[in-house]
Amino acid sequence: MTVLVFLDPSAPDGRIADASKPTLMATDQGATRGDGVFESLLVVGGTPRKPQAHLDRLDSSARAMDLQIPSQDAWRRAMTTAVTEFRRNRASARAGGAVGAGGTGEDSRMSATENIPDEMVLKLIVTRGVEGSTIPTAWVQASEPPATGRAQRESGIDVLLLERGYDSSIAERAPWLLLGAKTLSYAVNMAALRYARVHGADDVIFTSGDGRVLEGPTSSVLLAHAEGGGPDRVKRLITPQLDSGILPGTSQGALFTAAKAAGWELGYGPVEPGDLFDADGVWLISSIRLLAPVNHIDGREIGSPDVRAGLTAELNQLIHDAE
Repeated sequence: MTVLVFLDPSAPDGRIADASKPTLMATDQGATRGDGVFESLLVVGGTPRKPQAHLDRLDSSARAMDLQIPSQDAWRRAMTTAVTEFRRNRASARAGGAVGAGGTGEDSRMSATENIPDEMVLKLIVTRGVEGSTIPTAWVQASEPPATGRAQRESGIDVLLLERGYDSSIAERAPWLLLGAKTLSYAVNMAALRYARVHGADDVIFTSGDGRVLEGPTSSVLLAHAEGGGPDRVKRLITPQLDSGILPGTSQGALFTAAKAAGWELGYGPVEPGDLFDADGVWLISSIRLLAPVNHIDGREIGSPDVRAGLTAELNQLIHDAE
């Protein structure tokens, strides 16, 4: 199920489009050139998580591309329309499915839906518009979360280290590479994930040409050390430095704020591959999958299962409390 809501000056709350019919011009530069930016955020119980952080990052990405986009208020109204429409459509589909499965009353409808999380994914997408036009194309897309995300949060992932091909200082020297912007040009990221899966892994951590840890194709990298026990236990959470050509993670930022309040020590790189192998825990964190513990990197186990599970539980609680 997918709901599309286009940002349209003639429709203040957004214009709902039929997702089963063509809605994008073939000459739109988002389709022909990947010339645009986007954000993805999770909605839980009808409430988007970290909307302000995502809207701010969308603005930042657009500025990096010299792209004029709708106001944050316009995005918020379209998001509300998309969430409302998606939940209405899903409730109707689930109620109909429960009756069709042999029930006729409230009990059968509840049994069909009580174990299904009330979650959805919102994508905010804006392109430079059709060729020859100065008007951007902008829409909100609401859809079901991918099934793999919850499974990987619970069971963890295996990861490969892959070189991205740039050194860690290239973003400052070559801003036109847009390394700190969330653009629609995701072909390389998707190719890296396909490569990992062909070689028996679930995901990727990119490294720079000068040997620094960067980020995942769709996630930020975290590592942790825990020393001592009891009230004197010291827990340290680290992520690669943000000026190394990586996308500032909204989930990473929210988790760092919560971890600091809970007494964790925080650190920003530089991080090298050896630091990952020496850590008590490594995770990939993103807005949709949330916190995915890394079990193995290049076939080598990270930390011990018990310590890794304990730290993951603590961090998951911080993420939950932060929302």
